[in-house]
Amino acid sequence: MWYYSDNGIDRKGPVSDNELRQLQLPPTTLVWTEGMAQWTPAKDVAALQSSPPPIPPPVTEKNWFYSKDGQERQGPLAESELKRLLAAGQLPSSTMVWSEGFANWTSATSVTELQPGVSPAAAGGTPRTLLSGPFLSRTPNRDLMQAAREALRGRWGVAVGAVLINFGISLLLQFFAALPFVGCLARIGSLLIEGSLLLGLAMFFLTLARAQNSDINLVFGGFKQFGTALAAYLLMGIFVFLWALLFIIPGIIASYRYAMTFFLLADHPDLDALEAIRRSKEMMRGNKGKLFCLTWRFFGWALLCILTCGIGFIWLGPYIQTSLAKFYDDLQPAV
Repeated sequence: MWYYSDNGIDRKGPVSDNELRQLQLPPTTLVWTEGMAQWTPAKDVAALQSSPPPIPPPVTEKNWFYSKDGQERQGPLAESELKRLLAAGQLPSSTMVWSEGFANWTSATSVTELQPGVSPAAAGGTPRTLLSGPFLSRTPNRDLMQAAREALRGRWGVAVGAVLINFGISLLLQFFAALPFVGCLARIGSLLIEGSLLLGLAMFFLTLARAQNSDINLVFGGFKQFGTALAAYLLMGIFVFLWALLFIIPGIIASYRYAMTFFLLADHPDLDALEAIRRSKEMMRGNKGKLFCLTWRFFGWALLCILTCGIGFIWLGPYIQTSLAKFYDDLQPAV
């Protein structure tokens, strides 16, 4: 503790080191503390001299190299500039990019930190920024499908496993639903968990599409939001059914309108079911036709899968889900 005298006569105190500094006394103020032989001007006491604040290290922005055609490589380019070009549509989201720390070149849509509204810290699992519309998907569907194949490269095994787990649980419940006595319980169980399974699938394929750690346990992650997932699943089913009463086609349109709901819940676990559905409607306004064309592009693949007695669907499922995740990430505010 310190004592001080600002006029050489009156002595005040005791005060702590911090309190003495906060008084901002003249440097000639006499001070004393236990262990000092005599009163000394504050400017001559080393313990009271505030050290200058440390100089923060210079902020260095990450540099990227990119290639639009897979051959000519350009760069380096600052991350902010590359994000600006991608957001403005001057570079397609399928552009191949590379930066220090990456083992291979990858598409821009597979790099979370290059997505508009997402900071590099978000790549570690922090919920993404909730953007405002209107939204627009600028990347051609064929490029989204190419980006999906690139994201699946080397990850087909875990992706197929995720789809098989989801499909296996649903199939098992359908099997029990056909049995006497337990059939009713199985149908109720299927209704209760279907939303959580769909949300878990959205979580898994979003992380895979963004080149993050796509742990297969994510397929069960939807159960952490059980109530919200169940509410979203039931509400979507009710809304689509009601629209389908108007000669089927409005029901199909409604299903595309709500298609981003589980991706939104995966990205923003704080949303409630109705808000996620509303946000999906906002995101899909003007984009439903593009999503319809994207899903239609898989029709030929589905026919080939039928020729393989359905075995091909084991690989087609992950391909479709990853493409849908890419489509969701491509929906950015129209500027």
